Amino acid sequence: MRQIPVDTNAATVMVAQPPQLKMRDKKTGQVAVDVETGHNLMTVDVLFVMNGNAEVVSVTVAEPDISGELTMGTPVALTGLVARPWENEFNGQKRHGLSFRAVAVTSLAAKAG
Repeated sequence: MRQIPVDTNAATVMVAQPPQLKMRDKKTGQVAVDVETGHNLMTVDVLFVMNGNAEVVSVTVAEPDISGELTMGTPVALTGLVARPWENEFNGQKRHGLSFRAVAVTSLAAKAG
């Protein structure tokens, strides 16, 4: 699968929604897990601000790789952020987009204070 590295050096990134368990199947309540480590996967919605543009993106990260208290508005660092193009078909409707995955999400609140 293609992975596109995302450079966050010139961006301001802050938590828009605290981490939540990523569900593999919402009907059964099955939690998504990392294939390599077996750790639960989490999603963190972040506000990504760069060049005067802001967008909320959901970033997937393994649960142990979330550091610090991530409350709304907390500035964060996204280590190893990559975008992955995806495409699927459901009920005859084709859909496509980008998903985002990070090696780690780290609070920068302690460093700023």
